Amino acid sequence: MYTREDKLSQRVLKAVTEADAPLETMEILEFLKGVTRTKVLYRLHNLRGEGLIKGKVVGSGKQAWIWWDAKLFENGK
Repeated sequence: MYTREDKLSQRVLKAVTEADAPLETMEILEFLKGVTRTKVLYRLHNLRGEGLIKGKVVGSGKQAWIWWDAKLFENGK
């Protein structure tokens, strides 16, 4: 998986996995100051495709997404 070599993907993954609750895309953008929404969404979708995180559309329009660690709700957490 190429994600290991991509520094931005690693920062995005860290933001999502260290959170105790699901995060909206805008909350992740606040954590990663200076990065465009397009770049972050691209990385989030790649991480989701690799199974490292999970995500769900929760709104219309610009399609608000929420993201969480794939292991966050395992084993009754």
